[in-house]
Amino acid sequence: QVQLVESGGGLVQAGGSLTLSCAARGSIFSIITPMMGWYRQAPGKQRELVASITRGGSTKYADSVKGRFTISRDNAKNTVYLQMNSLKAEDTAVYYCNTVPVVPAYWGQGTQVTVSS
Repeated sequence: QVQLVESGGGLVQAGGSLTLSCAARGSIFSIITPMMGWYRQAPGKQRELVASITRGGSTKYADSVKGRFTISRDNAKNTVYLQMNSLKAEDTAVYYCNTVPVVPAYWGQGTQVTVSS
């Protein structure tokens, strides 16, 4: 059984920074070598993929966060991180982690990020 637990969200002023963490509980990292991603869902909008990382560390970013967000992973700790800098009001959303492509059963509660302008 796999559980993904996100943390690190909060309220921050525009221009500020936050680091999100996604801890994988279960054998997801050891049994398979998944591409992991950070997703976000803003009010009234569809959930979108903002960053992804392969087991080997190759990364991709949505154009809206490129140059501001950095995804990383620690396979030994079964944890994926999202460093978010130069935050904007439009980054306000609930942030989730999951595999790429997603496994619906893996969705966690997410962590709320609110950026005040």
